[in-house]
Amino acid sequence: MTVAYIATGAANMYCGSCMRDNTLVAAMQSLGHDVAMIPLYTPLRVDEENVSEGHVFYGGIAAYLLQRFPRQSTWRDALIRVAGAQPIVQLLPHFDIGAAVDPAANAEMTLSMLRGEMGHQSSLLQEMVDWLASTLQPDLVHVTNTLISGPVRAIKQALNVPIVCGLHGEDIFLDGLPEPYRQQALALIRENAAHIDHFIAISQYYADYFGGLLGLDPAKITLVRPGIYLQDYPRTFLPPNRPPTIGYLARISPEKGLHILVEAFVRLCQSGEFPGLRLRVAGYLSRAHTGYIQGIYRRVQAAGVHKQVEIIGTVDRQQKLAFLQSLDVFSLPTVYRDPKGLPVLEAWASGVPVVQPAHGAFPELIAATGGGLLHRPQDPLDLSDKLAALLRDTALRQRLNQCGHTAVHAHFSAERMATETIQVYQRVARL
Repeated sequence: MTVAYIATGAANMYCGSCMRDNTLVAAMQSLGHDVAMIPLYTPLRVDEENVSEGHVFYGGIAAYLLQRFPRQSTWRDALIRVAGAQPIVQLLPHFDIGAAVDPAANAEMTLSMLRGEMGHQSSLLQEMVDWLASTLQPDLVHVTNTLISGPVRAIKQALNVPIVCGLHGEDIFLDGLPEPYRQQALALIRENAAHIDHFIAISQYYADYFGGLLGLDPAKITLVRPGIYLQDYPRTFLPPNRPPTIGYLARISPEKGLHILVEAFVRLCQSGEFPGLRLRVAGYLSRAHTGYIQGIYRRVQAAGVHKQVEIIGTVDRQQKLAFLQSLDVFSLPTVYRDPKGLPVLEAWASGVPVVQPAHGAFPELIAATGGGLLHRPQDPLDLSDKLAALLRDTALRQRLNQCGHTAVHAHFSAERMATETIQVYQRVARL
């Protein structure tokens, strides 16, 4: 079976969904399956070997220009040919597009993309469909999420193959759309879902929540929990008599909740119970969130704990592994209900216990692993109490450390994720 896996790039940002897609496709390939990952908008930036195809479809600049200038003209078409040239598209990971992916600023384009062949980007859609039909000739197409479901009708008509679609966290983008765009986008996704044969949800929470929001038949949704590449994760063994360290690894933005963790950290420092306590922060920071991080800096300076806070920024894979090894406890107190929780899996793979909000996928992940504690969402006081419980109790910390580490290696590997995904493909192909 030849599979076309259609994924989206995020320019210069390490995107959790991009990395999960790349890990999945790489694992399926390593198991001997013929899977090609087709990037849309920009090349994927990942911290493992990039297994995506070299040609990027729906080039981000060309898609924007078609939206901005929908009427054909000689100058517009010439500009789009230049902007859509692969050498130009390949440069996009060198630019910060944080503001460009703001949902409110791109509401019209979102609707246009979801309209597929009826949208302004229909010529880009046709280019991809022609390539799939003439060159790859897949037996099944997997679209990474419903936000890029616009092409599925045209793909189904041209190729007449089963189509699988992921459910991975689209709601955070959709909820950022102003009304009536959000409702219009959901209506278009529901229309596109009629041309999708099966859905793969990344957590039971998201299968229930987003599947219900779209009105999907639960029988058409299969849960495949995320997995990570585990081979190079060393176990964390911290030296004794060192200041305890709390860690955060994610995009630095309000919805990821760094400000909540900072408030909890300030409270812990002011308690005097944990002398020398440190907070280490790693993750992508867009220019769009410069004001947010400046507010973080002002807060820790005003509290007199700025010398105990280290904001590292973007890290590559080796830097990430070293970062995780430096931690006693990990926390990513998201404001939104995160359906994936990939950084939590990475913390467990390194032997680091976690404290996470009791929403999204986190309760089921912690129930499945026993690798951490839950706190009340958006409550820095409760977060600080749970962090303190771990920091003061070495035995508890070590027990959660062992539980999380064992469970991730047993149940959250890339190979397990790939095997279960292939089983879905095989079942859908027989329908």
